[in-house]
Amino acid sequence: MSADGQPKEAKTTYREAMREALRDALRADDRVFLMGEDVGRYGGCFGVSLGLLEEFGPERIRDTPLSESAFVGAGIGAALAGMRPIVEIMTVNFSLLALDQILNNAATLLHMSGGQLPVPLVIRMTTGAGRQLAAQHSHSLEGWYAHIPGIRVLAPATIEDARHMLAPALADPDPVLIFEHGSLYNVSGELSPPAAPVDIDHATVRRPGTDISLITYGGSLSKALAAADELSTEGTSAEVVDLRTLRPLDNEAISATVARTHRAVIVDEAWRTGSLAAEISARIAEESFYELDAPVERVCSAEVPIPYARRLEEAALPQIADIVAAAHRAVG
Repeated sequence: MSADGQPKEAKTTYREAMREALRDALRADDRVFLMGEDVGRYGGCFGVSLGLLEEFGPERIRDTPLSESAFVGAGIGAALAGMRPIVEIMTVNFSLLALDQILNNAATLLHMSGGQLPVPLVIRMTTGAGRQLAAQHSHSLEGWYAHIPGIRVLAPATIEDARHMLAPALADPDPVLIFEHGSLYNVSGELSPPAAPVDIDHATVRRPGTDISLITYGGSLSKALAAADELSTEGTSAEVVDLRTLRPLDNEAISATVARTHRAVIVDEAWRTGSLAAEISARIAEESFYELDAPVERVCSAEVPIPYARRLEEAALPQIADIVAAAHRAVG
């Protein structure tokens, strides 16, 4: 406790915040268990579940065979049977091996059963590039999943959201997919005790502004904030909006920020064609067209498989300079 009797902020990392969220969930509800490749003895591919096997035992921290379709299917079955499984898929590219289970079973069973079969399943996976893992391990495919009715898609971009999004996700009766950008695991900072449960229904304004809106999520949030800092030195006030929930998108927040600034730059690490950036741009055109003083700008990854070489990878990804340049085009 601090001198004024308030809880102190704790220094932690995004990875540790995720681990504490898992620990809290496992302690709070005996129905919760974690399953996935290397989540037990190895402590998770990215170290998120390190130490949980020793604390909770192999019945609740379950290493699985290398078959995403099988263990995601097992998670769906456990959820149907009344459990609250958390399934970890190493990286988003491996989730494609379980796409049939996610799309044709998890997302549809409640609808196809006339409301009789909810699937309260949480699936966590790493997404994004920037770590020299080459094309097969650098996808940003969360937009693909945001296309699917029947699931909720979350993208925690801060330590606070990493720590506190899991509990409301587990309370959701529908399947929830949580995308954790791989570049965030080592990010450290102060974690304040929550004033209220994290809202997984709405976007949030991370930085207020009046001249232009930078709309983003996940691993691109820090770049958008840095771009806003740079723009402020030039006299341009940029509002930064963190979408947080990619399905359902918070239309009201998107419309509200455009109404305040009248210009928008959407930053999305996915490929430009068919992206979340394209969907958001379309919604702005449909719902806020007459609020716009300039065309909507999009900053996305180059339409190539993400390269391995560091300089080529950096060139393929949205960077702070790209966001600033897009803002300059919009502001004029």
